[in-house]
Amino acid sequence: MTWPAEYGDDIYTEADSEPDTLANLGPLRPLAGTWEGTVGNDDHPVADGTELEKYVEHYELQPIDRQTNGPQLFYGLRYHTHIVKPGEVELFHDQVGYWLWEPATHAVVFTLAIPRGQVLLAGGSAEPDATEFTVTAAAGSPTYGIVSNPFLHAAFHTVSFSMTVTVNADGTWSYDEEAVLEIPGRASPYRHTDRNTLTMIAGPTPNSLARTLTVATGTGLGSPDQTHVVGVEPT
Repeated sequence: MTWPAEYGDDIYTEADSEPDTLANLGPLRPLAGTWEGTVGNDDHPVADGTELEKYVEHYELQPIDRQTNGPQLFYGLRYHTHIVKPGEVELFHDQVGYWLWEPATHAVVFTLAIPRGQVLLAGGSAEPDATEFTVTAAAGSPTYGIVSNPFLHAAFHTVSFSMTVTVNADGTWSYDEEAVLEIPGRASPYRHTDRNTLTMIAGPTPNSLARTLTVATGTGLGSPDQTHVVGVEPT
């Protein structure tokens, strides 16, 4: 088994990193914060074909402290999206997970967990200043894959997943998502799609490590001669 050449032969020594996640999120930086979207469209299967429904979404993405697997380094956002139908209170869709940025390889990683018994890990690549990127996953993949509970696996088997994120010039961001399902009795796979555009309603909260550190001057978080623990005066 091999791993990215960027990490060399030492798989134990942790990578050098910085405490301020928001400053190191690459293409994920514009997503940080709390967002609302009122123009969601969900195209899903029903017994007699397909159904298109509108939805309203509350999507929160907050920075987490840096994460390492030995030399592998991630900066990321923990997210929760809560979706209802317009004018309703009852949950339509709930989802939690992480968006991760790997600076060394320019990889974007996306995790998904939903309370209907399904989890997913998807990945793609992007430049640090990209305003559009795509992550994908496939059933059976040992790396970027999809796992479902027995009923979903048999009745609505998700064979692939893709999600494209676009950061818009007006400060909003959009996603276009497709899950390809194999459903008993249907001659061809069903393409289940979701898309929405989100507008910020609150900025992000800095990660806990960044909140613990303050800077005496404006030359940058983490400068050795200017960073101290909150509540402890520098000597």
